[in-house]
Amino acid sequence: MNIKNVYILEDRAILYLNGEDTKNFLQNLISNDIDKVTDNNSCFTSLLSAQGKFLYEFIIVKHKSGYLIDCEKSQADGLFKQLSIYKLRSKVEILNLSNEFVVAALSYEKFQTFEDAKDIPGFTLKYREDPIFLDPRNKQLGARLIINLEKLNLSLKKLDLHKADLKDYYSFSHKLGIVPKDLNKLQNKLFGIECNYEELNGIDFKKGCYVGQENTTRIKLKNKLSKRLFPINLLNGKLNEGESVYANKIEIGKVLIDNDYPFALIKYLDENFDEKFSFKTKDAELNIKKPDWIE
Repeated sequence: MNIKNVYILEDRAILYLNGEDTKNFLQNLISNDIDKVTDNNSCFTSLLSAQGKFLYEFIIVKHKSGYLIDCEKSQADGLFKQLSIYKLRSKVEILNLSNEFVVAALSYEKFQTFEDAKDIPGFTLKYREDPIFLDPRNKQLGARLIINLEKLNLSLKKLDLHKADLKDYYSFSHKLGIVPKDLNKLQNKLFGIECNYEELNGIDFKKGCYVGQENTTRIKLKNKLSKRLFPINLLNGKLNEGESVYANKIEIGKVLIDNDYPFALIKYLDENFDEKFSFKTKDAELNIKKPDWIE
């Protein structure tokens, strides 16, 4: 990413959780450890089904007496409702601040120019009272600034940042192997650990119980992880959600996201999966590459 570029992530929403029970409330739900979230560190995490299947993913940022949640806008209403269901009598307030706050992405190189910045995924500092943090999933994605919409343009001017085409950011994320959008297409279709959350710093295997922990831990400890979510590079034709991916007429995966930045759940340990070759669906030819941050 260009050091002077900034991408306004219009597809992101901001929720805010506050109240004396908030920390324990989140700790009992999310796949990561809420104790990692401090004024100087933010974390990536997920909310899974009781069976350990993917439901929602988001970034948690400490803010004042509560926590900001940076999630995909298409998932915001569902996440809000899910959290409200779990809340019961807990002293937790959940607010949707998406009309007031915006998320902006800037380069890793720009983040390093800030005073006191550290080269640690999730490292968080304040810029004019607003949190700016190195993406906790992968620092190659750069940093994110969560800022009040009214302050955005002035702050970008002071930082000498210029708005760039959001599609470039999506394409970079897709090429890196990290899903940029259309997360609802993944819901209940795969286990959270199959979303590569261990490598993306989204699961803590040492924390206490959380929703979906049993199956997640079992897959990890018994080496049952045989499928992973990988990006698709479409060579020709058209993809269709839910259709099978074949290598020499042998099924090795399934298309889950078929839009502009497609992904498939792939049997990556199968002897028929070879990144050197192209694969086929009913109406398309494609390449599939394992992200280089996965061993």
